[in-house]
Amino acid sequence: MLTSRIALTLATTALLTALSGGTASAQFGPPGQRPGGGGFGPGPGGMGPNRADLQLVELFDENEDGWLNQDERDTARAFLEAGGRQGGGRGRGPWGGRGGAQLAPTPGPQVTPDEVANYPDAELYDTSVLRTVFLQFESDDWEEELETFKDTDVEVTAQVTVDGKTYDNVGVHFRGQSSYFMMPRGVKRSLNVSFAAIDKEQRLYGYKTLNLLNCAGDRSLMSAVLYSHIARKYIPAPRANFVKVVINGEYWGVYANVQQFDKVFLAENYEPAEGTRWKAPGNPGADGGLRYLGESLEGYKSRFDMKSNDGEKAWEALVELCRTLNQTPTDKLHDEVAEVLDIDTALKFLALDVALVNSDGYWTRASDYYLFRDAEGVFHVAPHDMNEAFHGSRPGPPGGRGGNRGGPRQVGGSGRGDRTSPTRFDPPQEFGPPEGFGPPEGFGPPPGEFGPPRGFGPPPGFGPPGRGGPGEGGVELDPLVGLDNDRMPLRSRLLAVPQLREQYLADVRRIASESLDWDELGPFVESQRKLIADAVKQETRSRSSYDDFEAAVAELRDFAEKRSEFLLQAVEPTDAK
Repeated sequence: MLTSRIALTLATTALLTALSGGTASAQFGPPGQRPGGGGFGPGPGGMGPNRADLQLVELFDENEDGWLNQDERDTARAFLEAGGRQGGGRGRGPWGGRGGAQLAPTPGPQVTPDEVANYPDAELYDTSVLRTVFLQFESDDWEEELETFKDTDVEVTAQVTVDGKTYDNVGVHFRGQSSYFMMPRGVKRSLNVSFAAIDKEQRLYGYKTLNLLNCAGDRSLMSAVLYSHIARKYIPAPRANFVKVVINGEYWGVYANVQQFDKVFLAENYEPAEGTRWKAPGNPGADGGLRYLGESLEGYKSRFDMKSNDGEKAWEALVELCRTLNQTPTDKLHDEVAEVLDIDTALKFLALDVALVNSDGYWTRASDYYLFRDAEGVFHVAPHDMNEAFHGSRPGPPGGRGGNRGGPRQVGGSGRGDRTSPTRFDPPQEFGPPEGFGPPEGFGPPPGEFGPPRGFGPPPGFGPPGRGGPGEGGVELDPLVGLDNDRMPLRSRLLAVPQLREQYLADVRRIASESLDWDELGPFVESQRKLIADAVKQETRSRSSYDDFEAAVAELRDFAEKRSEFLLQAVEPTDAK
């Protein structure tokens, strides 16, 4: 049966390949998805929202137990590699972070579970402990296997040991886009670790999933943990702390451990906790800002990723939120949108996004956040990507705004983040992509409405060290940036209402005066630096050095003090009611 399924798929794939000019590996996906290539480009099959994973489990699951064991994965790998998918678009980029040395990876120290401290009584996201997560794969070429199955439905199984307890058949795959594709083999890359991938009841301290982030672009490693620490004072946000990771007995470094947006998160943060979850995924051409696109669901399904299978009515509720947000007259907007949106949380989400200069956030990319619609029909907003904040103290590009240049600008100016026109970015040749790197042949948006939105271009922070990227903003990022940007109606429409604009500015000022006060933030930063410093010093698979880490952590104080000073001068005290 397996042989006949493979033969049929080979014939179908060959036909699709001949018609599309692509590779065999690019053609798998659910019915109705357009063929796409290798991980780039907006839309299904590309780098955009709802990119279709290659569906392989059903095809190669010979014993029909719902997952692929090592023998079945070997067969699937051979099939993929025969079709041209070798390494699954493995990371090839030369960049390793925001400045500092670009170090070549070397093998790390050998570590065993009996050599590390255990914390069985501490919560999983306790920021006062530094756990070690041991991953033991069946194969020595685990990295190549994870590359091959990137963006497929195949989990590579591993035995995981935490705090002296071992968990079998845990599913692992590489996660991320730029944090993956910009990192070559041998450098630490982000991991998704699913304890319930095979045993649906298996948990680690009550949680099903670990998101282990490599902190790409963040030499301090602190952004996700600090953002979570601050954001959770004001709104529901994923928890985060640090862990050490050991793979097949070798130390691979310090990772940020960020909570999954799942039913456990909902139960911890919302009442009622039942409802529908979406993610607005981030990519250079993201357009998940809640624009109204008409009544057809297809435009929304291409921009948002529903995390719970709640059907057409849930999608129609999302459409109604967008219609209300975009088409209600300003003088009626507060009352009408309050029936379908938690406005207070949305305003605090927007305030955090800008106050902490989240250059992967809503204000710059119209993406990278979560939506939750509760059982009473109210939508709630929560942050997703918290790994690109607190970096605004560097100078911006020559001749541009941003960085520390000059005094505070008047609130309401355009700011660098008002990306209402395409941004041209030409890095020097020595920082350019490696030979052969680029979108696959035939790259481009599908015909029709889904095309590159205004502001389409390189992701924030993309480029050489010290130059700043499009939309980064800096410590002088205007708190009212983007008010005329219709791609981001959560900002432009809500903040057009005088009452809501005043409430938002009061939130900005509160964050600046409380959470960016170094007397408040500094002790936490220092506690985290001490916690991970020795572990960072032992890293051999990072693209930056320990000296880079220490320098970047020291820069956090400069950011906090200058950003707080700017915001407190820019937002008049009378706004903070």
